[in-house]
Amino acid sequence: MRNLRHAAATWICAAAILAGAAAASAQMRGPGMMGGGAGAMRGIFSPVVGEGAEYQMTSANDPNPTTMGIAVVGKEDVNGVTGYWIEITTADRRSGGTMYMKMLTVVSAGNTQTTKMIMQQPGQQPMEMDMSMMQGMQSRRPPQSADISKQAQDMGSETITVPAGTFTCEHYRSADGDDVWVSSKVSPWGLVKMTGARANMTLDKVITDAKDMITGTPVQMQMPNMGGMGGPPQQ
Repeated sequence: MRNLRHAAATWICAAAILAGAAAASAQMRGPGMMGGGAGAMRGIFSPVVGEGAEYQMTSANDPNPTTMGIAVVGKEDVNGVTGYWIEITTADRRSGGTMYMKMLTVVSAGNTQTTKMIMQQPGQQPMEMDMSMMQGMQSRRPPQSADISKQAQDMGSETITVPAGTFTCEHYRSADGDDVWVSSKVSPWGLVKMTGARANMTLDKVITDAKDMITGTPVQMQMPNMGGMGGPPQQ
């Protein structure tokens, strides 16, 4: 039961901020690691199956760098719209292994929306999130724009160098003060660098051979009672 409750808490943290893939991956390290104020993923959503990026990320609550991978590992029709499986990879500090979470993502009305989510903790069977609960959580979050250029100030073109190399980028500044450098050569969000009060991300490596790392048949996640956070009371 303890492992189940920990897994459920991790799911809740990740699902509660599905609007920001970067923040979600940080939450996968453990409940409350970054807190509800973590920044959302910024960029221009342009997924290419088999491509992705690896980042070094720090947050206001945890300045120690964390490696996060985000890659496009497949696509699937969602009610006549192409959805892309976006898989996030990060270290599980509790076990020392690797945790994977993939989200079937579509663009609707200029925003990204998650229609399915599957997570696999080290050494465990993959679990699929209960969609009714996830949809309820998403409805309480601000929508995640698929294109930062529609809502941010264009600061002009700049050439910047990061560990992954040198990129010619478009520099945007969001309304809440995040600076974002975007390149069409990076999938799925174009993000090369992001700096802000809540989180910083730097492109460490461009991925060109991304594959789905989740193995086994997913089982439906049954959410235990989390002190009013969701799920039926335990008997």
